[in-house]
Amino acid sequence: MKKLIPPVLVLLLLAALVLLEALHPRALAMRPDAPMPWDVALILGLAVLFWGRWHFKRNSAEIHTFKAPNGLLTDGPFRYSRNPMYLGFLLLLVAAAFYVNTWCALAAPLIFLAAASFWYIPHEEHRLRSLFGAAYDSYTKQTRRWI
Repeated sequence: MKKLIPPVLVLLLLAALVLLEALHPRALAMRPDAPMPWDVALILGLAVLFWGRWHFKRNSAEIHTFKAPNGLLTDGPFRYSRNPMYLGFLLLLVAAAFYVNTWCALAAPLIFLAAASFWYIPHEEHRLRSLFGAAYDSYTKQTRRWI
């Protein structure tokens, strides 16, 4: 399962939402009278993702979920969230679900939230704690997991 890195899971979930958009009955719309406000979540999600990616690259830090981290990032977007990349992906999926505008589309961000909360993040936190010890513990006391 180590091949199912977060961007791949997000792409699979987005593909499912594209299919759902094409096939879902309009009677199941969250807001049948108007489109859902998806654009703000999209802009925020992309901004967080690009800022996080840029910060990883600027610090020559390992971004791959299942590879050993080579540094502890605590500034930039990591000042506000210990997991800005997951937050960006989640916002992207919320935007896509709102665009599809059906209740079952909310399953995509919920699936990602569950995978991140119970699989990806615990794996990364365990590695960071074992590599950076007290520095990582101090960081976790100052910075929330999501926002």
